[in-house]
Amino acid sequence: MRADRLPSLRRVLRDHRRAFWIWGAALVAITVFYMSFWPTMGEAMQEAIRGMPQGIMAAMGYDRMDTAGGYLNAVVYALLGPILLLVHGLSLAVRLTAGQEEDGTLELDLASPVPRARLYWERLAGVWLLLLGLVVLVSLGVLVSNPLFDLGVTLPNVAAAGLGLWLLVAGFATLAFALGAASGRRGIALGAAAGVAVVTYVFRGVANAAGVEIYADLSPFSWFLEPDPLANGFHLPSTLQLLAISLVAAPLGLWRFLRRDLLV
Repeated sequence: MRADRLPSLRRVLRDHRRAFWIWGAALVAITVFYMSFWPTMGEAMQEAIRGMPQGIMAAMGYDRMDTAGGYLNAVVYALLGPILLLVHGLSLAVRLTAGQEEDGTLELDLASPVPRARLYWERLAGVWLLLLGLVVLVSLGVLVSNPLFDLGVTLPNVAAAGLGLWLLVAGFATLAFALGAASGRRGIALGAAAGVAVVTYVFRGVANAAGVEIYADLSPFSWFLEPDPLANGFHLPSTLQLLAISLVAAPLGLWRFLRRDLLV
């Protein structure tokens, strides 16, 4: 498909390229910075971690932090990566739907001969591509850190972890996008999507701390983290579970978006 047939997608990528590189540089720097602590983690600190209650360690993802792979997984893939990418992804998704509808700039695209459905899918594709690029940069930061700090991870497993991280944050961003398109209200969409992300993150931690694995398995964060892609590589069932979030949320948001009067 020629580039001139994707006007909304190209506009999203063009308008957000500066923010993309700022966020990307920050994510790479943060990843390398935190990985640089691994060689200096003394035995005393590792003993302190091992001395924590098992439930709390499992809830926080610290139960394997006495290994390089466990430290990387706990810091980058279970904490900093999802949190930072979700902050950016949710705000971006809501801004491209309800945010621009409320401030009237969505009308610029709607005034062109572009069907609503195409506008919806192209903007959503822009969110997915921008988040994919950021996850690639996080993975690059891990790969740069790997030989520098002797992390002992492999390229296929880093790719598998990156895929899971992307599907996780893209799923919640898709939910935010769909809610923004369906409601036209930035506060409602952002609050609801962020609330679901926070609740499922905390729910996984509480369930793990209580030793109730069946409840922890209901959280998308468990679908990403429990197969441990950084150690075990690609895991098809968890990949399909994470993908299902977007596959369910996106069409429902479009269905409502096509049937309501927009605030323009």
